[in-house]
Amino acid sequence: MPQLIEVPTRVPVPGVKQIDEYVGRANTGTDALSVALMTAPGGWMEPAQTPQFDEITLVLRGLVRVEHDGGYLDVGAGQAVITTAGETVRYTTPGEEGAEYVAICVPAFAPELAGRAES
Repeated sequence: MPQLIEVPTRVPVPGVKQIDEYVGRANTGTDALSVALMTAPGGWMEPAQTPQFDEITLVLRGLVRVEHDGGYLDVGAGQAVITTAGETVRYTTPGEEGAEYVAICVPAFAPELAGRAES
């Protein structure tokens, strides 16, 4: 039977980015994957991370910059990027308008799996 997800759970993270999880450990108890709407203001940046999950990032509005060992990749509205578990990445929103994007993590996001570097 289909399960309606009426509201997301706000996942607490350091800084000003907002994570509203629709599917995952926090909102539905799902370990296999998570789906969250992320909202980050212009100029936002987070510490580098080496997560233990694959992540698909679909940008809905603005620009998300993904820094990696080989440089960086700019992902604009209507584009997506896939990063793999064990890869060190850093997400930022360099544009004034910030960004809104959907993150799908496999397995589901958990703070202890994010592998965030100390800021």
